[in-house]
Amino acid sequence: MGELGVDHFLFLSAALFIIGMMGVLTRRNLLIIFMCVELMTNAVNLSLVAFGWGLNSLDGQAFAVFIVAVAAAEAAVGLAIIMALSRRQRTVDVDALRSLRD
Repeated sequence: MGELGVDHFLFLSAALFIIGMMGVLTRRNLLIIFMCVELMTNAVNLSLVAFGWGLNSLDGQAFAVFIVAVAAAEAAVGLAIIMALSRRQRTVDVDALRSLRD
């Protein structure tokens, strides 16, 4: 069996990003969309770490740690907004929340 290279990790990262993007584009539940955005963030982290590993640099890991910190703050604020919307509208369906525009 061969050794794992950067291209293997980038392929996995691309697959995870595409799965997350398809979830954002096709789902109607706000919580599922939020989880798919987090999946896309983790795919970007994986590619940054893979590039850093391939270049023998710690820059990729440093960026990944920064992104994880920003994602934690995003998760706290995003879940608070989702909870507030679901308490007000009694649903987390995106189509039902479009009435907030008017």
